[in-house]
Amino acid sequence: MSNKVSICIIAKNEEKNIQKCLRAITPLQCEIILTDTGSTDKTVEIASQYTDHIYHFDWCDDFSAARNFCVSRASNDWILQVDCDEYLVLANLIRLREVIKDHPKEIGLINRISPYPGNDVQQKKHEFLARLYDRNYYSYQGNVQEHIEAFDKSTVPTTNDNLNYFEVPLTFYHDGFKNTGMRKQKAERDLTLLQESLSIEGPSPYIYFQMGKCYVAMNDPALAAHYFDLGLSMNVNPSHTYVHEMVESYGFCLLDLKQYDKALSLENLYDIYNNRADFVFLMGLIYMNNARFQEAIKQFEKATKMNNYSIDGVNSYAANYNIGLIYESMNEPQKAIEYYTKCGNYPPAIKRISVIR
Repeated sequence: MSNKVSICIIAKNEEKNIQKCLRAITPLQCEIILTDTGSTDKTVEIASQYTDHIYHFDWCDDFSAARNFCVSRASNDWILQVDCDEYLVLANLIRLREVIKDHPKEIGLINRISPYPGNDVQQKKHEFLARLYDRNYYSYQGNVQEHIEAFDKSTVPTTNDNLNYFEVPLTFYHDGFKNTGMRKQKAERDLTLLQESLSIEGPSPYIYFQMGKCYVAMNDPALAAHYFDLGLSMNVNPSHTYVHEMVESYGFCLLDLKQYDKALSLENLYDIYNNRADFVFLMGLIYMNNARFQEAIKQFEKATKMNNYSIDGVNSYAANYNIGLIYESMNEPQKAIEYYTKCGNYPPAIKRISVIR
């Protein structure tokens, strides 16, 4: 079986991003298939400098349909899906061929780094996203926030009825949500499509999760929490990464809404989700806001010893900063300075040290 890869991209009015995207993936020496869904700018003109394989698809409010059309035009069975606002920043080509050979019929996860709005610093979010697959066994489903599904689970490897994944030695930087205005605009678009899916397909944890994410981007924590709560009240599979994110996002929304007592209910899920620093850090914040300071310190300390995380800082400077705040509130300035110092160049910590001294 060939391990050659075709890179598939769908685009519409992406003249600001497409050149940087295509230039970055050119070193992979893969066939590039670009499907344009109705650009009125120079997207196609710019893309033609990098690939001859450009096709047109009439947009029908269905991202999966567009992606699957793009895949149908590829020469190779192994498909790598890339978005126009994603730029390859790290790759190991030899290892890429090896992992494809070692994981037939499984789905590959790329590493994507995205800007994440934080307090006083620009944080980053790290995600592993399913993007590499053999088109003989998988396709995209869902008209928005589309995802990869098997045609027939009996023909692919599974673990406890879940699809099998493997990490791909490719890291992309995602530039799509670098400002809140852009995030809100895309969220409003996606929300309309998700509401249509909800009316046609009926409720599902994944649709509620995506709707909650849209409301987070639209700065509406109350509606976001509502939809996360609806999703978690259904029969969810805790082995799915999106469920972990839904639990954590729900908790942060409750904190934003100052519903601290309600947030404590996440204690009941601790044994299921405490393998990720983001959740442990969240529990530290929940205990902290409920004046359970020793329990909060314990959780923040635990988070600093964990390597599995998504948001920058939850297992380092942000956790240590909160411990510093707790000790400062307990009138233990030297202990506070000790933990603020562990935060390095984190501006809020530097400020607190200067105040104490």
